[in-house]
Amino acid sequence: MSWNAYPSWLVAGDNAWQMTAATFVGLMSLPGLAVLYGGVMQKRWSVNSMMLTFAAFSIVLVAWCLWAFKMGFGTPIGSGKGFFDTMWGKSGTVLGAGTLQAQAAIPSISVGPPFHFPEASLIYFQFVFAAITPILMLGSVLGRINFKAWIPFVLLWITFVYTINAFLIWGGGYWAAHGALDYSGGYVIHLAAGISGFVAAAVIGPRLQRDREIDAPNNLLMVAVGAGLLWLGWNGFNGGDSYYAGVNASVAVVNTNLCTAVAMLVWIAWDYIFRDKPSLIGSVNGMITGLVAITPAAGFVNGWGAGAIGIIASTIVWMAIRFLSRAPVFRNVDDTLGVIYTHGIAGLTGGLLTGIFADPHIIEYAASGGGAGNLPGFSGVVHGSWTLLRWQAETAAWVIIFSGIATFILLKIVGIFVPLRLSDEELEIGDHAIHGNEVYPSDVPTLGGPHAPPAWQPAPAPSGA
Repeated sequence: MSWNAYPSWLVAGDNAWQMTAATFVGLMSLPGLAVLYGGVMQKRWSVNSMMLTFAAFSIVLVAWCLWAFKMGFGTPIGSGKGFFDTMWGKSGTVLGAGTLQAQAAIPSISVGPPFHFPEASLIYFQFVFAAITPILMLGSVLGRINFKAWIPFVLLWITFVYTINAFLIWGGGYWAAHGALDYSGGYVIHLAAGISGFVAAAVIGPRLQRDREIDAPNNLLMVAVGAGLLWLGWNGFNGGDSYYAGVNASVAVVNTNLCTAVAMLVWIAWDYIFRDKPSLIGSVNGMITGLVAITPAAGFVNGWGAGAIGIIASTIVWMAIRFLSRAPVFRNVDDTLGVIYTHGIAGLTGGLLTGIFADPHIIEYAASGGGAGNLPGFSGVVHGSWTLLRWQAETAAWVIIFSGIATFILLKIVGIFVPLRLSDEELEIGDHAIHGNEVYPSDVPTLGGPHAPPAWQPAPAPSGA
């Protein structure tokens, strides 16, 4: 049998970086978000939060390989260039040897350099993006969603919501063809997760009143570890979306970290002004806001633009949590971790600011639509054009309306067969009622009985010895 481990089109450095970047993104979910959720929730919801995260990751991977990848990045369902012709890709599996080892390509896009790595690398890289999206959405409904309902809902949501947004914006569909930019998922991932999570929280209903009143993290160390994994994992999140280990990957990484640092510091400043004391949870929210806001712009703006996005987005989201949350539509919906703010509003802000700060001198912007190939290119407002901002706004409106309506419909369908909400008894007990264990067991049985000392600890001496 003849085979070639290094075909002429493969660049080992590009392939190595793509797989490394994908692993960074995967680590953001497992263990990143699993640990963050496990620490930020009350003790009796810690195991459930982590289990829901692991389950979603597994479900998406299976669906991605069997049908969803092609729906998001394959051949359009129609032969024309209209919206409905280019809103989805034809489904299909990607498990054959020929597919996995072929040169990676997105059929509907002919702009920019070809990919110098195999389809298997593209499949896994795009999978970890798909997987993290429902896990981010999960933050809105922690503490009451039924584990049995979560499994079919994730399967349906990835199939009928995520893949459509991905194809329209990333796969060469209608919004991409008209010049809309979303470098790494400000719209496809974060805005969609924020809107869908908010709708899910409204449909499923609030947590128990005592959980809302005493909403204290059980382990701030776990929160800090999870947040750190998110921050550094984002180097792969944004650094990998150049699809080559070149200049723009480095630009995206610097922009990502700069925006995040600025956003976190601005958040701390607002905490000092209004609250006197900056909190760890608040600082993590500032960090996440910066990461999310730079995501649609990371490879399209210069460093000044990245810093400006950090200042503006952090201020908007901080103010939204403090003031907008008082509006009835937000106050009456129990969004457990405030995903609508740190992902929904932050993603929307970052996408719109891309339309303002996109720099035509940045190499990736030129390759992705700056007047090359078959896609139109528009400078940001500060560089002389308002057209890109228009397309950014229209694309955002689509993601908000479509994701919200589709999520509502899918939840109602799942609710016909499986209760969306845990029973009152399960809500009272938490992890032990749902999974049979808890994160900090107070009484661990041993071979010597439930109260026997651990094997490494000597038994106490008899009294009077």
